[in-house]
Order: sequence, then structure tokens, then C-alpha cells
Amino acid sequence: MKYIYLFLFTIFSISVNAQQALVDKVYEENIQSVRLFPKTQEFSSQMTSPVISLQAASPLLLSFDDIAYDPDMYSAKIIHCNMDWTPSDLKENDYLDQFNEFNVNDYNYSIDTRVPYIHFNFILPKVTKTGNYVIQVYRNRDQKQTILTKRFMVFDNSMQVGARIVPPSQTEFRRKQQQLNLNINYKAREVLDPRNSIKVIIRQNQRWDNVKYDLTPTMVREDLKTMEYQLFDGSNAFFAGNEFRFVDLRYVRARGNNVAKVEMKEDVVFAETLVEKARPSAAYSQYLDMNGQYAIFNFERQNYDLEGEYILTTFNLSAEGINETPYLIGALTNWENHPDSKMTLNTKTNTYESTLLLKQGWYDYQFAYLTPNGWNMSPLEGDHFETENEYEVLVYFRDVGSRYDELVGYININPNKRRL
Repeated sequence: MKYIYLFLFTIFSISVNAQQALVDKVYEENIQSVRLFPKTQEFSSQMTSPVISLQAASPLLLSFDDIAYDPDMYSAKIIHCNMDWTPSDLKENDYLDQFNEFNVNDYNYSIDTRVPYIHFNFILPKVTKTGNYVIQVYRNRDQKQTILTKRFMVFDNSMQVGARIVPPSQTEFRRKQQQLNLNINYKAREVLDPRNSIKVIIRQNQRWDNVKYDLTPTMVREDLKTMEYQLFDGSNAFFAGNEFRFVDLRYVRARGNNVAKVEMKEDVVFAETLVEKARPSAAYSQYLDMNGQYAIFNFERQNYDLEGEYILTTFNLSAEGINETPYLIGALTNWENHPDSKMTLNTKTNTYESTLLLKQGWYDYQFAYLTPNGWNMSPLEGDHFETENEYEVLVYFRDVGSRYDELVGYININPNKRRL
């Protein structure tokens, strides 16, 4: 009998270890403008991180467009995840009070647009546990036909988090990096082994590609129930980057900021940005940006969601000083390496180009090189300690005998916030 148990345990272990982390992903080209944000009356909410309190009065809203003439039948499922975004061991009824398959049936047709689309809205159901979650949307009740996955977080702040941005400890990066020093107070929870059961994640500008994991506390005061993270090895420091570039696509009958031309055809609208240049050595210039996010709106029609035109937008970067293939990155490309983000050289104009289908709005972006360690923006954008960035600190706790990672602390740090 013990061999049977050993065999089953081995199979179970292989299954768990084989689980892959879930990510933000759009699986079909016809699915566009995917956003997940707190549903409030504030316009800025659509640029806000999809993080809410367990007791929040306002839910999260998922919004996306399907480039089609007729609506498909879409369903949604909520998946609870561990800190590393692998599915947790919780059962669905552990974190939901209802059956975990929801119809996405709030949709409307676009109005008098050259590219026809159907706009979908889905208000996420309330969950009963904190932690990481993924919403999965799929067609015809078949999860093999998944069209998108999107991550969000739910917290309860049972541990208090303090954070501040300071110059980095490593003097050679004083003018290029920003460091976050942290303090965590866990006196409201019974914690037997704080060094191992409490984990901290820091992310910059809502990105998942350069998050800081596995931070080691510099001091644990068990008498005061506090932990300090004032590290000297650079593990809690980020390259500050530069203020984001932007393109103003709120107009189709006029040129917005950084738009070289707009051309309206019978079936589509074309636009081109001005030719930009690399700026690694340029002096720092302060201006408003959205920290790499985008917002859907326009000044020509009333209903942004249904009346906004889709625009084939070509981004242009001068090849001067470029020594390898650049990529266009930001929320508009989901910070991913895919064909839309990779730029190609136009030998006639000596510029790198990339064309994206974008809905009318305001879009932040930057240029970067792709390295084995992810995006490297420094050679094209430069780094300045003065740059305004958004930072999020997420504190996870795995209690003794628990089957999941609780999100017990969250704070958003943006001391020099300058947003449109």
C-alpha cells in the first residue's frame, strides 16, 4: 500500500511542478484594447493598477473589443494563484460564493466606425480570499479557446507597509537609479517565522517583466514585530529611466501631439508619428506622462468605447545611433516581445518602423533593446534619478499549514506624481 501512496504522491508532485505561471496575454489578433481597472467615476481609473481591497466597494471592470461584425459567446473564469502566479491549491468554492463560470454578455456594437467592432464589459465577481488572481476569458464555454488572460490582486492590509524612494546605495548609479527602502509591521498577525513566511515584491510602472523578488530583510525586530529592507546590494533598486514618449490619437480629423499625419480612408484611418531620436545622453526634461499606460478617449465624439475609431499607427525612430533592432514597448504592446513590438528598418528613410492598430486615445511608449534579461531601455532612453515613476509594494504571507499565499499588504508609491 505504501508504494501506491508513494506513486500517487510522485505523480501529484510532477503535476504541480509542471504548472506554468499565468500571465497577461491576448491570444487572438481580433481582440483589442484589453483593460482591467477599478470601476469608478474617475477618468484616471482606466490607468490604475488592477489591485483592490478585499472590502472594496468598487469592483474591477474588464473591458475589451472584438474586431468582428457579430458577437461570439464568451465566458469568464477566475483563477486563484500563488505569489509566483502558478494556480494555488484552493478549490473554487474556497474563494468564490458562486459557480465559477460567468457569461460575458454585456456588449454593444461600434457606432459609425470604419473598423467594425463589438465592445465588451464584464464586472468581476467579488472574491472571499486575498492573493493573486487571473481572469480567463474563452469562447463557447471551451477553455481551449481562450482569448485572453489578465492578472489582478486582492489585498487586506493586515500588515502595515511603509516605503520611500531614496538614492541608491551603490554610488555609481546615484544619478540613474531609484531605490525603495521598506518597513513592514506584522503585529496584527501571528507570524512564527517572518523571514521565510513573509515575501515582498516590488514592481515599477505596472510592469511584470522587471519585478524585484526574493528580497532579504536587513533587520527583523521580533519584539516590535517589524522588518526592515534597507539593502545595499542593489536588489531593491530600479533604473529610473526617462519620462515616457507619447502619441495623441484623440483626433482623426486633425493632428494631435507627436502625430506627423493622419489619413482617413473609407475602411480605415492611418496615422504616423513624428520621427523620434534616441536620447541616452539628453538632459532630463520634466513633463506629464502616464508611466507607460494608455487611455481610451477622444474629443470628437461622446461615447469613447463605441464611437472611437481604430487607427493603423506607424511609429518612427531614426536609425542614427541605433546598433541593433529596437522594440516598441509599453502597455500598448503589453510589455511583450511579439511581432507588433519589433521594429523594422526602412532603408529609404533610414528609420525604424512599427505599425500597431490602436483605438483613439493617448498612448505612452518607449524604445528598448531585447536582451536575455529582458528589456534594456537605457541605451535608447537614458536614465535620470528625477524621473517620475510609479512603484507598488506587495507583501505576501504563507501561514503555517496554509494552502495559498495571502496578500496582506499593499502600497502604491508615486511621490512626484505628474499625470495627465
